[in-house]
Amino acid sequence: MSAPARVVVLAGPSGSGKSRVAERSGLPVLRLDDFYRDHDAPGLPRVRFGDVEVVDWDDVASWDHDAACDALERLCRSGTSDVPVYDIAASRRTGSQRLALGGAPLVVAEGLFAPDVVAELAERGLLAQAFCVRHQRMVTFVLRLVRDLREKRKPLGVLLRRGWALMRAEPAVVAAAVDRGCSPVTPRAAERRIAALRGA
Repeated sequence: MSAPARVVVLAGPSGSGKSRVAERSGLPVLRLDDFYRDHDAPGLPRVRFGDVEVVDWDDVASWDHDAACDALERLCRSGTSDVPVYDIAASRRTGSQRLALGGAPLVVAEGLFAPDVVAELAERGLLAQAFCVRHQRMVTFVLRLVRDLREKRKPLGVLLRRGWALMRAEPAVVAAAVDRGCSPVTPRAAERRIAALRGA
């Protein structure tokens, strides 16, 4: 049975502009990062930055893949879905909200672990297209740091060490997304491609 809506997946390195592309699409947006697990959930992966040990939020084990895919399927097939609201600064869910299609034929799913939902959504017959949004690495580093400082996500030392590690890993992140079926595009190209899908 075909769903009344399908999903446009926006992957890409942290800070690459996925959220801005999603917001400018004019479509309903499901933030995959809201499916992070709470910081005190048992068995979370951890990483050390200098003398500081924190949860490794860049490890897919810190995120609830099945819950994200199920929420997208409910949204596409029924038109509404209750989704969590996650506070990244507090590292925990703080509530929930109802997301509705409002008649839209597409919904945008964006987040750090977006490549990990592509195959599952395709298997469920829900995938419209998947993109990997990327910039030059230093541009992404600066944009990410400005965003994280503005939102007071973590202490400055953690942000700088994590940001440097992410910048070094960025080519591998993009390559992994492409391997999972995401087309590499700039933010502007992603906006054009989504507009074309919406028009079709």
